Amino acid sequence: MASIKQENLQKRLDMYYAAEEAILSSQEYSINGRSLKRADLGAVQKTIKELEKQLDGLSGRRRISYGVPRG
Repeated sequence: MASIKQENLQKRLDMYYAAEEAILSSQEYSINGRSLKRADLGAVQKTIKELEKQLDGLSGRRRISYGVPRG
């Protein structure tokens, strides 16, 4: 059974996925002289990574990342 915290994090993550999709499909547009600009894509993607990391921590899963050493 998923905890309330996991459920809330998953809901937020789903909303951020939807926001990312909306941003990718049309960042800015105008209708009848009024314009709309969506949220910053980089900020949304950063939050998605943070939420995924939190969910992974709650579920006991661990992500493996590989880095490239820089000299």
